[in-house]
Amino acid sequence: MALAVRISTTGGVEVLQCCDVGRERPAPGEVWLDQLAIGVNPLDVSQRRGDAPVTLPSGLGLEGAGTVGAVGEGVTAFHVGERVGYATGPLGAYASGRQYPAERLVRLPDAVSFDSAAAVLFKGITAQYLLTTTYPVGNDTVAVIYGAAGALGQIMVPWARHLGARVIGVVSRSASVERARAAGCDHVLVFDSATMGEQVADITRGRMADVVYDGVGKVSFDASLNCLRPRGLMVSFGMTSGAPSPVSVSTLNAKGSLYLTRPSLAAHTASSEVYQQRAHEVLRALETGIIRADPRHIFSLSDVRTAHALLEQGKTEGAVILKP
Repeated sequence: MALAVRISTTGGVEVLQCCDVGRERPAPGEVWLDQLAIGVNPLDVSQRRGDAPVTLPSGLGLEGAGTVGAVGEGVTAFHVGERVGYATGPLGAYASGRQYPAERLVRLPDAVSFDSAAAVLFKGITAQYLLTTTYPVGNDTVAVIYGAAGALGQIMVPWARHLGARVIGVVSRSASVERARAAGCDHVLVFDSATMGEQVADITRGRMADVVYDGVGKVSFDASLNCLRPRGLMVSFGMTSGAPSPVSVSTLNAKGSLYLTRPSLAAHTASSEVYQQRAHEVLRALETGIIRADPRHIFSLSDVRTAHALLEQGKTEGAVILKP
C-alpha cells in the first residue's frame, strides 16, 4: 500500500485528505516510483484553493524524488533501484509511491540527495526558463525579483548574479532583508506599492529595471509596472496574492511601450527534450554551487495540512518538502 493525498473539492487546508492506495503495476511507458521526498510549491496551494483549476477529484503535487520500484513495458532508460526525480505533471506527487511517465524522469547525480532534488527541481527549472528564455539576463541587466528571501528567490537571485545581472530583491517584511542580501541581492526593498517605482528610480539613478519577475500577482502588479524602463518586460508568473486584474494595452503604451508576459512552466517544458535540458542545467548549477538546495521546512506526508498552512501564511524561508 501507499499513502496519498487527495482533494475532492477546493478550499482550505481541511480539503487535503490522506488515504491508502494500492501499489499499481506500471502502465507501458511508465514506472512505479517509491518516493522519498516531495516538493511543496505555491502552485499546489493555488490548485487546492481553486485559484488554478484542476479536474476533481485529484491528487496534488508536481515535484518529487525517489527510486524506481518497477518498470512498465517498453521502459529501457531506467532500471529498478535507480535514483530519479521529476518536476512536472501529471499531478500526484503527494504520495509515498506513484506511477509516473518514464520520459519525464530525471536521473539524479550521486551528489544530489533526494531532499535536495525535491527542494530544487521545480523551482530551479522555473528559475532557469525565467532567466534564460523569458528574459535572457546578462551583464548589466537590472532585474527586480520578488520573494528574494523565499524558496524560488533564493535560487533566482544567485543565478541572476552569476549571469551578470544587478539584482534588486523585494521582500514582504523587514525580517527577511538579511536573508535576501545573503542570497546576493545588490539592493533589497521591503514591498510598498506606493513607493516601489520611486525606490527603483533612486537605486538605478533613473534608469529603472529591464525586467521585473513578479510572482506575487494582484497586490504588486501596478507597482511592478512602475519599476520598468521604456520597453522593459513585466514577467507576471505567480499569484500568491491572487491573480492580477486585467490590464489595458493602453496602460502598457502610456508607461513606455512596456512588454508583458504570463509564462508557465508547462509551456516551457512541453517537449521531453527541452524539459530534460532545463533539468540538467539546474542539476549542474546545483553541483557547481551556482545555486543551492534549501529544504528549510520538512514535514511528514501525513502533516501536509501544516505544510500548506505555513506556505499560505507566507511564513516560509526556503523550500518546503514532505517526507513519506
